[in-house]
Order: sequence, then C-alpha cells, then structure tokens
Amino acid sequence: MAILVAYDGSAPAQKAVEHAFTTYPDEEIVLLRVIEAADGSTGAGIMAAQEMLRDREEKVSEELPEEIDEFVSDPDLDFRTETAVGKPAREVVRFAEDNDIDHIIIGSHGRSGLSRVLLGSVAEKIVRRSPVPVTVFR
Repeated sequence: MAILVAYDGSAPAQKAVEHAFTTYPDEEIVLLRVIEAADGSTGAGIMAAQEMLRDREEKVSEELPEEIDEFVSDPDLDFRTETAVGKPAREVVRFAEDNDIDHIIIGSHGRSGLSRVLLGSVAEKIVRRSPVPVTVFR
C-alpha cells in the first residue's frame, strides 16, 4: 500500500505526517511538497520564472527530509520525499494517479464561510478530485 501525504510545512500538515507514520508504519509513505507556481508569467519572464522554480524545487527537495526529522522522533521510519511544481490540489491528485497511490492524507487549515469561498480550499479540491480515499486533518 502506498500512502501520499501532501506536506506544506503547516501544523495541520505536520499532524497528517504524524498520522501517516503512526497508522501506516509498515507501508510506503511518500511526502509530496508542491511548489506553487504563480499565474500570469509572460514573455521574457517565463524563462526566469522556470529557472527560479527549478532552483526552488532543488532547495525544497534537499530541505524536506531534514524538516520532517525535526518533528518526527523515530529515526527508523522509512519515507521518501517528492516535489512538484504547480497548483497544489491538481499536483497532489496527478501524483496519486501517476504513482499508484492507495490513500492520500492531507492537512487543512479549516477555513470556513467567506474565507473559504474567497481563498478556495486545497483540501476540498483534493477530496473532490481524488481517485483514492482521502483523510483530512485539521
């Protein structure tokens, strides 16, 4: 069984990681960090934006395992980290589809009402679009 945890560094995402390690200690756990690409890049700025995103992706790939080690105390836990560039909900669902993921675990900030309508909810989009079961942590 392969478990995908969408990780953005927030407290809810940390809870999602801890839940994955506790609940699925013997399963393949993949931590995915999505680097959000800003919309609206034009013309000459596209090349600069692509280079910046490649640099950011490399940096995140190097830092993510260390960041996880800071709040997960068991050194024997086995996991792998992946990064993607794009819109978080779309990239999480795409990764799950392309990599035979059996379950997605995500954190949510728990916004409601007007703030959710204005900002959207990555967790909600993942739940609606996911081809596999999703567990949401707040």
